[in-house]
Amino acid sequence: MKNVMKDFRKFILRGNVVDLAVGVVIGGAFGAVVTSLVRDIIQPFINGITGGSSAVQGVAHFTVFGHHFIFPWGDFVTAVISFLLIATVVFFFVVQPVNKLMSHLKPSDDVEKPAERECPECLSAIPAAASRCKFCTAVSAPNKTAKK
Repeated sequence: MKNVMKDFRKFILRGNVVDLAVGVVIGGAFGAVVTSLVRDIIQPFINGITGGSSAVQGVAHFTVFGHHFIFPWGDFVTAVISFLLIATVVFFFVVQPVNKLMSHLKPSDDVEKPAERECPECLSAIPAAASRCKFCTAVSAPNKTAKK
């Protein structure tokens, strides 16, 4: 049971699982914005040009070239604000905490350099900071990041 929980935690904390969840939430919110854009901004133009009637009652009414247009811009603004609020909540309450948790669980990138390296001539182990092999006396450039 302990291994199952460990594997489940490892699965959940993988970056792509969290990214997928965030993408689904943001995609749903963005879908509402696009739907509102089409229904509330683009569709009245089409109805005005083709002579169709708009079933949506809007806030802004005006006439262009003898065609009456209705723009229910309130629904669109509501969808945009909803999208921004959802994106903010997801970012601060899901993405940021998961990133912080992942940074604590991942091993450090500051891995110590090996104390020894291989001689290019005789393939024996020599200290990383050495400039000459102690076995074959071949000259080789020392590892500058190695500690002396």
